Amino acid sequence: MKIKGIVFEDFINFKEPAMYIAFPTCNFKCDKECGRAVCQNSALAQSPDIEVDKNDLCEMYFQNSITKAVVLGGLEPFDSGLDLIPFIDTMRRQYKCDDPIIIYTGYTEEELSNGQFGNGPAEMQKNYWHILKEYKNIIVKFGRYRPNEESHFDKLLGVRLASPNQYARLISNET
Repeated sequence: MKIKGIVFEDFINFKEPAMYIAFPTCNFKCDKECGRAVCQNSALAQSPDIEVDKNDLCEMYFQNSITKAVVLGGLEPFDSGLDLIPFIDTMRRQYKCDDPIIIYTGYTEEELSNGQFGNGPAEMQKNYWHILKEYKNIIVKFGRYRPNEESHFDKLLGVRLASPNQYARLISNET
């Protein structure tokens, strides 16, 4: 799977220590919506992609006794659905790990549920969203960054989010 980087012990993006995995692609929807460059991760887009086996990522996570969650962010994890879902599937099914997996996305809940994300056909994307909801303990932080707006504390994540339209929700095992 392709990534941009790993932080083995991240204390910024979740209330528990987490392994942070930076995904490699984004359509820069925040910039487009604002009409100017606002992405805090734009420099990350220029760094080289790293090819890593999803099993190796899982092993790295389990070898660290400090981390209690996995945060998927970077650019836009949902724009890498062909890597996102298999990684989560490997954590849940192969390694039997129900630790929190947090996905930071700039997409809205409506865009994700309607398949309006990523680079594949909408029906395939809708399937990704519904598959993802079947796994235990998946938290998604929704919403694009909007500059010059008030930040707020999100209780579920235990961190401050940059814009009032951003929020986190446990999406797994919904009916």
